[in-house]
Amino acid sequence: MKDHGLQRPLLSLSILKEVVLDETKEVLVKFYAPCCGHCKHLAPTYEKVATAFKMEEDVVIANLDADKHKDLAEKYGVSGYPTLKFFPKSNKAGEDYNGGRDLDDFAGILSSLDALVKDFVAAGNDEKKAVFSKIEGEVEKLKGSTESYGKIFLKAAKSCLDKGADYPKREPSGCSVCLTR
Repeated sequence: MKDHGLQRPLLSLSILKEVVLDETKEVLVKFYAPCCGHCKHLAPTYEKVATAFKMEEDVVIANLDADKHKDLAEKYGVSGYPTLKFFPKSNKAGEDYNGGRDLDDFAGILSSLDALVKDFVAAGNDEKKAVFSKIEGEVEKLKGSTESYGKIFLKAAKSCLDKGADYPKREPSGCSVCLTR
Protein backbone atom coordinates (compact mmCIF):
# COMPACT_ATOMS: atom_id res chain seq x y z
CA MET A 1 0.00 0.00 0.00
CA LYS A 2 1.20 3.49 -0.81
CA ASP A 3 1.87 5.98 1.97
CA HIS A 4 -0.95 8.53 1.86
CA GLY A 5 -0.17 10.32 5.10
CA LEU A 6 0.26 14.04 5.43
CA GLN A 7 3.31 14.07 3.21
CA ARG A 8 1.06 12.88 0.36
CA PRO A 9 -2.42 14.37 0.72
CA LEU A 10 -5.38 12.44 -0.59
CA LEU A 11 -5.97 13.80 -4.07
CA SER A 12 -8.74 11.76 -5.63
CA LEU A 13 -11.74 9.58 -4.94
CA SER A 14 -9.81 6.46 -5.96
CA ILE A 15 -6.97 7.16 -3.49
CA LEU A 16 -9.44 8.12 -0.79
CA LYS A 17 -11.32 4.85 -1.32
CA GLU A 18 -8.06 2.89 -1.37
CA VAL A 19 -7.05 4.26 2.01
CA VAL A 20 -10.35 4.83 3.79
CA LEU A 21 -12.07 1.61 2.72
CA ASP A 22 -9.09 -0.57 3.63
CA GLU A 23 -10.51 -2.65 6.49
CA THR A 24 -7.02 -3.20 7.89
CA LYS A 25 -6.54 0.52 8.55
CA GLU A 26 -7.74 3.02 11.16
CA VAL A 27 -7.96 6.30 9.20
CA LEU A 28 -8.33 9.88 10.37
CA VAL A 29 -8.94 12.38 7.56
CA LYS A 30 -8.83 16.14 7.94
CA PHE A 31 -10.96 17.92 5.33
CA TYR A 32 -9.55 21.44 5.09
CA ALA A 33 -9.56 24.64 3.06
CA PRO A 34 -6.15 26.24 2.41
CA CYS A 35 -7.43 29.74 3.26
CA CYS A 36 -9.14 28.68 6.52
CA GLY A 37 -7.61 30.17 9.66
CA HIS A 38 -8.88 27.33 11.87
CA CYS A 39 -7.29 24.82 9.48
CA LYS A 40 -3.96 26.66 9.62
CA HIS A 41 -4.15 26.71 13.42
CA LEU A 42 -4.78 22.94 13.55
CA ALA A 43 -2.05 22.07 11.01
CA PRO A 44 0.99 21.89 13.37
CA THR A 45 -0.82 19.66 15.86
CA TYR A 46 -2.17 17.45 13.09
CA GLU A 47 1.36 17.11 11.69
CA LYS A 48 2.54 15.94 15.13
CA VAL A 49 -0.24 13.35 15.17
CA ALA A 50 0.90 12.08 11.76
CA THR A 51 4.48 11.86 13.03
CA ALA A 52 3.40 10.06 16.20
CA PHE A 53 1.61 7.35 14.21
CA LYS A 54 4.04 7.18 11.28
CA MET A 55 5.41 3.79 12.36
CA GLU A 56 1.97 2.23 12.84
CA GLU A 57 1.16 0.24 9.71
CA ASP A 58 -2.57 0.09 10.42
CA VAL A 59 -3.06 3.79 11.26
CA VAL A 60 -3.30 6.47 8.56
CA ILE A 61 -3.43 10.19 9.31
CA ALA A 62 -4.38 12.00 6.11
CA ASN A 63 -5.76 15.24 4.81
CA LEU A 64 -7.84 16.36 1.87
CA ASP A 65 -8.12 19.83 0.34
CA ALA A 66 -11.90 20.09 0.40
CA ASP A 67 -11.87 23.33 -1.60
CA LYS A 68 -10.18 21.53 -4.45
CA HIS A 69 -12.26 18.37 -4.07
CA LYS A 70 -15.73 19.67 -3.26
CA ASP A 71 -17.34 16.48 -4.56
CA LEU A 72 -15.50 14.40 -1.94
CA ALA A 73 -16.29 16.87 0.82
CA GLU A 74 -19.95 16.75 -0.14
CA LYS A 75 -19.93 12.94 -0.30
CA TYR A 76 -18.76 12.82 3.33
CA GLY A 77 -21.08 15.57 4.57
CA VAL A 78 -18.40 18.19 5.10
CA SER A 79 -19.87 21.67 5.43
CA GLY A 80 -17.26 23.55 7.50
CA TYR A 81 -13.52 23.48 7.96
CA PRO A 82 -11.61 21.80 9.32
CA THR A 83 -13.80 18.71 9.51
CA LEU A 84 -12.29 15.53 10.88
CA LYS A 85 -13.69 12.15 9.94
CA PHE A 86 -12.60 8.93 11.59
CA PHE A 87 -12.84 5.69 9.61
CA PRO A 88 -12.17 2.84 12.06
CA LYS A 89 -11.69 -0.69 10.81
CA SER A 90 -15.19 -1.48 12.04
CA ASN A 91 -16.97 1.46 10.37
CA LYS A 92 -15.86 2.36 6.87
CA ALA A 93 -18.86 4.67 6.46
CA GLY A 94 -16.94 6.94 8.81
CA GLU A 95 -17.94 8.98 11.80
CA ASP A 96 -17.44 12.57 12.78
CA TYR A 97 -14.50 13.12 15.08
CA ASN A 98 -15.77 15.42 17.79
CA GLY A 99 -12.97 14.96 20.29
CA GLY A 100 -10.45 17.50 21.45
CA ARG A 101 -7.88 18.93 19.11
CA ASP A 102 -4.64 18.73 21.00
CA LEU A 103 -2.05 16.01 20.56
CA ASP A 104 -3.19 13.87 23.50
CA ASP A 105 -6.80 13.95 22.33
CA PHE A 106 -5.90 12.81 18.83
CA ALA A 107 -3.60 10.13 20.13
CA GLY A 108 -6.47 8.64 22.02
CA ILE A 109 -5.10 9.12 25.48
CA LEU A 110 -8.28 8.55 27.41
CA SER A 111 -8.71 9.86 30.91
CA SER A 112 -10.03 6.47 32.03
CA LEU A 113 -6.71 4.95 31.01
CA ASP A 114 -4.33 7.61 32.36
CA ALA A 115 -3.60 5.89 35.68
CA LEU A 116 -3.13 2.53 33.97
CA VAL A 117 -0.82 4.11 31.40
CA LYS A 118 1.36 5.47 34.19
CA ASP A 119 1.30 2.09 35.97
CA PHE A 120 2.26 0.32 32.74
CA VAL A 121 5.20 2.62 32.10
CA ALA A 122 6.43 2.33 35.70
CA ALA A 123 5.94 -1.45 35.96
CA GLY A 124 8.78 -3.92 35.76
CA ASN A 125 8.73 -6.53 33.01
CA ASP A 126 6.95 -9.12 35.16
CA GLU A 127 4.27 -6.62 36.25
CA LYS A 128 3.59 -5.23 32.78
CA LYS A 129 1.45 -8.25 31.77
CA ALA A 130 -0.88 -7.76 34.73
CA VAL A 131 -1.27 -4.03 34.00
CA PHE A 132 -1.77 -4.83 30.31
CA SER A 133 -4.67 -7.13 31.25
CA LYS A 134 -6.26 -4.27 33.21
CA ILE A 135 -5.85 -1.96 30.22
CA GLU A 136 -7.53 -4.57 27.99
CA GLY A 137 -10.46 -4.65 30.42
CA GLU A 138 -10.81 -0.86 30.32
CA VAL A 139 -10.63 -0.75 26.52
CA GLU A 140 -13.37 -3.40 26.29
CA LYS A 141 -15.70 -0.99 28.14
CA LEU A 142 -15.18 1.78 25.58
CA LYS A 143 -17.58 2.41 22.68
CA GLY A 144 -17.40 4.16 19.31
CA SER A 145 -14.37 6.29 18.45
CA THR A 146 -12.97 6.08 21.95
CA GLU A 147 -12.86 2.30 21.65
CA SER A 148 -10.80 2.64 18.49
CA TYR A 149 -8.42 5.09 20.16
CA GLY A 150 -8.12 2.79 23.15
CA LYS A 151 -7.23 -0.07 20.82
CA ILE A 152 -4.48 2.03 19.26
CA PHE A 153 -2.96 2.55 22.70
CA LEU A 154 -3.42 -1.13 23.47
CA LYS A 155 -1.45 -1.98 20.33
CA ALA A 156 1.42 0.28 21.44
CA ALA A 157 1.43 -1.35 24.88
CA LYS A 158 1.41 -4.81 23.27
CA SER A 159 4.43 -3.79 21.20
CA CYS A 160 6.22 -2.92 24.44
CA LEU A 161 5.42 -6.36 25.82
CA ASP A 162 6.48 -8.14 22.64
CA LYS A 163 9.51 -6.00 21.76
CA GLY A 164 10.83 -5.19 25.21
CA ALA A 165 10.57 -2.39 27.71
CA ASP A 166 12.95 -0.18 25.72
CA TYR A 167 10.70 -0.27 22.64
CA PRO A 168 9.40 3.31 23.26
CA LYS A 169 12.99 4.56 23.34
CA ARG A 170 13.82 2.76 20.09
CA GLU A 171 10.58 3.95 18.41
CA PRO A 172 10.02 7.35 20.02
CA SER A 173 7.93 8.88 17.25
CA GLY A 174 5.21 6.27 17.56
CA CYS A 175 5.27 5.61 21.26
CA SER A 176 6.08 8.85 22.96
CA VAL A 177 2.55 10.17 22.66
CA CYS A 178 1.05 7.09 24.28
CA LEU A 179 3.65 6.17 26.83
CA THR A 180 5.10 9.37 28.22
CA ARG A 181 2.00 10.40 30.17
